[in-house]
Amino acid sequence: MATSVSNIVPFESQSSWSDDLRSEPEFNGIIGESPALLQVLEMIESVATSDSTVLLLGETGTGKELVARAIHDRSRRKHQAFVKMNCAAIPSGLMESELFGHERGAFTGAVAQRIGRFELASQGTAFLDEIGEMPLELQPKLLRVLQEREFERLGSTRTQRTNTRLIAATNRDLEKMVGNNEFRSDLFYRLSVFPIHIPALRERPEDIPLLVRHFTEKFARRMQKQIDVIPAAAMRSLTRRRWAGNIRELENVIERAVILTRGTTLQVPDDEVEAIGPSTPAPEKRAAIERDEIVRVLRETHGRVAGPEGAAARMAIKRTTLISRMKKLGIVNLREIKVVA
Repeated sequence: MATSVSNIVPFESQSSWSDDLRSEPEFNGIIGESPALLQVLEMIESVATSDSTVLLLGETGTGKELVARAIHDRSRRKHQAFVKMNCAAIPSGLMESELFGHERGAFTGAVAQRIGRFELASQGTAFLDEIGEMPLELQPKLLRVLQEREFERLGSTRTQRTNTRLIAATNRDLEKMVGNNEFRSDLFYRLSVFPIHIPALRERPEDIPLLVRHFTEKFARRMQKQIDVIPAAAMRSLTRRRWAGNIRELENVIERAVILTRGTTLQVPDDEVEAIGPSTPAPEKRAAIERDEIVRVLRETHGRVAGPEGAAARMAIKRTTLISRMKKLGIVNLREIKVVA
């Protein structure tokens, strides 16, 4: 898991970060240190050593495949195959063959025997993404794999055994689909042995600066560029966006920014950055603007600094950093704000 870089925060002036990046290992490429993400990482550690079925829930672009790989890599099956399939990307008529394989002549065009994903993943892990897109008529066969650990290849009567751990993922409301008779209830409950909700990026804004730095370094290295500075205004704007496409959208924006960058300062496209005025305010004006912003957020949070609903979380900075700035700007003694640290 990546750690924060102390000399870069969204609301401070431009700072160099490349020399201060720590070399500590990431948690299987999962970047962040927010409470919402740390809870997910704890759940990964808890379930990884078991063979239980896991259901990953979350919006598109939140990193469900990374979580699935992290579970596999921390399991006893880590030296075996990790086989993935996106159910939304496979035509419904071919999905049974993809999952369970087929014999030669099973259907027109089946000129040779094919091994399915569950056979390939035996002793390892099968990751079925977008499980909500699986056709109803195929769901009983998946349920049989989960309950009996057996299946038949398409066109065969011979039963195949498999010892595969299943991790499924979806961005759909499976429980609602069950109520609408769009998804089998027995399969839903069998998949929901250990559900993990992957938070949307807007639910973990404090991780955005870490992700911005990570993707900037990644694409700068790939494009052989030297980028040492991320403008504070750009970082603040990126942190405040809601990111409907989540981490995938943020990654695409940073890749575009690195492509456009000339020099050592990251050039985020104008349409990605909020208008902040034609020039940089004087230090005194910047302090006044920052003070007003902190006071406004503190009023909205009724003076609460810490916690998920506190001012520090809303401003995507650490509690200790916010308290330090409040003291520097003389905010702690304001009568109209009762500070709850």
